[in-house]
Amino acid sequence: MTSAQANLDGTRTEYFDVECSEPALLALLREMFETHWRDVIFGPCIEGAVFEGRFAEKPTIGILDGYVTVQVGGSESWHFHLCIGPHRGSSSLPTPPELAEWRRCARAAFFRNLDRGGRASSWGFRMWNGRGEQMLTVFFPNPWIDPARQRYVAEPAWPRLELWMTLRERFTGIPGESPPAHAEPPVTH
Repeated sequence: MTSAQANLDGTRTEYFDVECSEPALLALLREMFETHWRDVIFGPCIEGAVFEGRFAEKPTIGILDGYVTVQVGGSESWHFHLCIGPHRGSSSLPTPPELAEWRRCARAAFFRNLDRGGRASSWGFRMWNGRGEQMLTVFFPNPWIDPARQRYVAEPAWPRLELWMTLRERFTGIPGESPPAHAEPPVTH
């Protein structure tokens, strides 16, 4: 399913929904964080707060009781958990069904942000729990941002969209598009 959301600042976000089954989400998370961990920026992205994390080394991914854990070992050890499947808790502390439903990913989608003029400005993937609260945003390489300097450029490098296009096609069935013939830089901030 494809949908669009009008934002308060006049921008728009296009969403391309992904199946929210545990196998589909686990496969996508493994692809992003085990294969393409060098290329993505991730964290919560809500109005008023954006966390932009990157891995310095390849993380490991495991799953237990419906929660996927993405973890980096060594001296910089840290991790995060995302509920993507059935979650029951333990025999001594079972999880009430209403709470399990709240915690579990209920919607996942690739997205593309468009400025007020309709020019694409960022590409990513987002997950929400059973109450519509954001769980995670992953930003993909941006053709308008130089990856070394993390600054906007005047001429886009369209090959940077290949990862987003490939994963979106694989997990939504929506084929990639050709880049616009006469692209203008998006207006941001």
